[in-house]
Amino acid sequence: MKRVPAVGSRINVSGDGQQVDTAHLGFTTSPHEECAVEAAAQIVERIDGDDHAVVVLTLGPEESIEQLRYAASVGGTELALVAAPGGLDWDPQRTAVAITDAVRDLEAADGQFDLILFGNESADGGNFQVGIRVAHALGRPIVNGIKGIDVAENGFVARRETDAGYEVYELDAPCALGVKEGINLPRYPTMKGRLASRKAQIQVLEGAPDAPAGGQARVRLHRPPERASTTVVFGDSATAAPAVVDLLDELGVL
Repeated sequence: MKRVPAVGSRINVSGDGQQVDTAHLGFTTSPHEECAVEAAAQIVERIDGDDHAVVVLTLGPEESIEQLRYAASVGGTELALVAAPGGLDWDPQRTAVAITDAVRDLEAADGQFDLILFGNESADGGNFQVGIRVAHALGRPIVNGIKGIDVAENGFVARRETDAGYEVYELDAPCALGVKEGINLPRYPTMKGRLASRKAQIQVLEGAPDAPAGGQARVRLHRPPERASTTVVFGDSATAAPAVVDLLDELGVL
């Protein structure tokens, strides 16, 4: 999962055009990943999985602990933070390398994950790459754009929505899936969950700062001009009718 600016926030760019100015931003969990956490919690509940864990991992600054604790309040049972040193461009390639190393460390300690869920893409970068890169590095099959997950005998059945209905994929475990927002309705945390999340232990892993960056380089960030809307008052009561008729005629409605 990923810590991202709250949806609808006004995004400002730093003076040098290289960073997002976070001084007055609120942050939340990227919506696709929020649905992925809910999907994982539902799977464990469905199989009555006392022996299964929902491990929630994020790469980011120390402030990302806020999003991890929220995940713990809605079904996450184990939490891991991959520390992302500042001053580096955490592009999809570097991010994927760091997450791959973290997954390998977690699996070496606790055993192989049956299923790794990613958000289809992050709400801020929207690169559609990290999950695919991690799955490829781990040698596991992955399907993106998933809107339904069922547990099968040897793995999972995933559904991807199309214009004509659904594509259905059968994947043997271990595997990975990229979840789209709308696969479920994420639950709200209960008071019990909120209190428990404060005590949850968070494992901190190194963020692989030596991992190579990708071939793309950031030149500058540009904030597009805001779109202004204009309201025109044609008149009061019946006096506005002729102007409305003229406008409809101009639009070709009449």
